[in-house]
Amino acid sequence: MARLLGVEIPNEKRIEASLPYIYGIGATTTKRILEQAGVDPNIRTGQLTDDQLSKIAHAVTSSGLVIEGDLRRELQSNLKRLTSINCYRGIRHRRGLPVRGQRTSTNARTRKGKRKTVGVMRTAKKGK
Repeated sequence: MARLLGVEIPNEKRIEASLPYIYGIGATTTKRILEQAGVDPNIRTGQLTDDQLSKIAHAVTSSGLVIEGDLRRELQSNLKRLTSINCYRGIRHRRGLPVRGQRTSTNARTRKGKRKTVGVMRTAKKGK
């Protein structure tokens, strides 16, 4: 496996399909990076030379993209900020409920988790 920017990317796939293994790089960004680096998108990752790999790495770093650990840290700090200022979105995140206005009466099982049955408390009858 080729190592690019601290991430193992598969050798047997085309470089166009391998680059999205890096967190923060998608299909559109991949095309732009490969065009900038002057690398054919159809070449297999295992066939890339060290020079081509360094050109790709340079294209990613020079484009100013936030990737991998830095991006994860940034997203985590955004969530932490939302929860600390007690805004609506932060409260929904804290409670594990849908954040973007979806209904919760019937759906939202992915966010809410497995159903928890709540039983009805019956009061004892008097006289018998």
